[in-house]
Amino acid sequence: MTWLMITLWIANVAFDTIGQISFKYAATVQEEGQSIFDYWKGLLKNIWLWIGILSYILEFFLWLAFLTLVPLSQGVLLASLNIITIMLAGRLLFNEKLIPLRIIGIVFVLAGVIVVGAF
Repeated sequence: MTWLMITLWIANVAFDTIGQISFKYAATVQEEGQSIFDYWKGLLKNIWLWIGILSYILEFFLWLAFLTLVPLSQGVLLASLNIITIMLAGRLLFNEKLIPLRIIGIVFVLAGVIVVGAF
């Protein structure tokens, strides 16, 4: 893989992770007894929602650029690294649990990404 491919790959995973984390932050801001209309109205004013949307827009263009350089089958497998980054970010930022089966899953995904990236 060239440096451009690696840069696009890492940027794609980073923006996907930022988008997911931003949406989680936006979704968790709800007041007790708030109507669904007020929730959505407040959500549209939430900066985290817009950071998530912007991250996804940037990720879309990075993904297209990445796919111009690698086969789709390889690109999709390499992009699965976002599963790991999102899970670890959820642990660090939201104190979500990493049970042993998830850790085993992380190891298998990481091993697969390494194998696909190496060949």
